[in-house]
This record gives sequence, C-alpha cells and structure tokens, in this order.
Amino acid sequence: MKTISCMNIDEKVLYSYGGETKQYKKGEIIYREGDYSLYYLQIVEGKVKLNNYDEEGKEFIHNILGKNQSFGDSMLFLDKFYPMNAICINPLEIIRVPKDQFLKLIKTDPKLSLEMNACLSHRLYFKAIMIQNMASLNPASRLTGLLNYLKSYHDDSCGSCFHVQLTRQQIANLVGLRVETVIRALKKMEKEGSITIENRKIIY
Repeated sequence: MKTISCMNIDEKVLYSYGGETKQYKKGEIIYREGDYSLYYLQIVEGKVKLNNYDEEGKEFIHNILGKNQSFGDSMLFLDKFYPMNAICINPLEIIRVPKDQFLKLIKTDPKLSLEMNACLSHRLYFKAIMIQNMASLNPASRLTGLLNYLKSYHDDSCGSCFHVQLTRQQIANLVGLRVETVIRALKKMEKEGSITIENRKIIY
C-alpha cells in the first residue's frame, strides 16, 4: 500500500503561485520554535530535522524529512507559532510559497485541498500510534512505533524494504532512549527477525 508522503505538489504549480527557491547550508535553521508560519515549504533536495531542546539542552527529534516532502504545513491553517525548530541535516534546497498564495491555491484546487486534509489526518493517526508506543517501557515497542511512523511516509509496496536513514543517535533522540539502549534493542529485534541490519543500516 502506498501511504501519503506529506504533500508533494508539482513544482510548476508552486512557482505559478509565487514559489521561490531557497538554499541552506548544513546546520542552518529554517525556522525556530516560536516563529510565525509565513510559507509553505517543500524539499527539493536534502534533509530537515524537526526538533526541540529541553531545559538541559537535550535534543528531542520529532521527524526527519527529505526530498519531495513538505513540513510545517499544519501551521499554515492556524494562527499559532511553530512548536519546534526545522534544521538542515545537510545542504538543502526548498521551494517556499507565501502563506496567502498557498491558501489561495488550496481554495482554488479542490483535489489538492482533499489531499492536504488526507495528509494531515494521516500524520495525526500515525502520530497517535507512535505516542502510544512511546509510553511503553519496552525499548523494542518504542522502536517499532517509530519505525512504523517513519515508514508511513514512504511507499511500502515492496514489503520489508524500508531503509532507515537515521543514525543510532538520531533514533535515540526520536524515542527518548540512551543510544546504548537503542543499540541493544535493535540487536534483539534483528535476532527476532523483525528488522534486518546490513552495513549498519536498518531495513524494516
């Protein structure tokens, strides 16, 4: 089954509604927690992580997104500030469309509007499942919830072939565990056959 991989709008359409290309360097901040949403943002090349830091400076990663995916969409429909940061993991190129123009596009294209509603609903559904798994004291349950959540953004028609493009540390930050605990849990999951590890890359 092909799942919804965030919004992926044709670039020509985005440019026709005032879209512009922006490039960022590794480590640059696209927006900060507390900033106001001004643009629709879609990735052309590169990766972005959405994160927060607690009072002690510990990082918690909410998601990592890549080519042809969008981020921060839900804030376009709310008069609210971003609840997290968006930071470039590597050199990044995005197309951004001013909020007013993007809302105009959504209003004039019913099909696109339905796709946006489906995408946001899909995110909420898998986020709820992930939160349930995160409440577990079992590291494997947390990791399974995360893997299902990440895989939901990709085409899983090939079955158990989703390559997790995350480091062990990034995974630990996503599930709120120590990296040593994650490594042990992944080894156990590999022995049980729920994942495969090839050249240190996790396949789910």
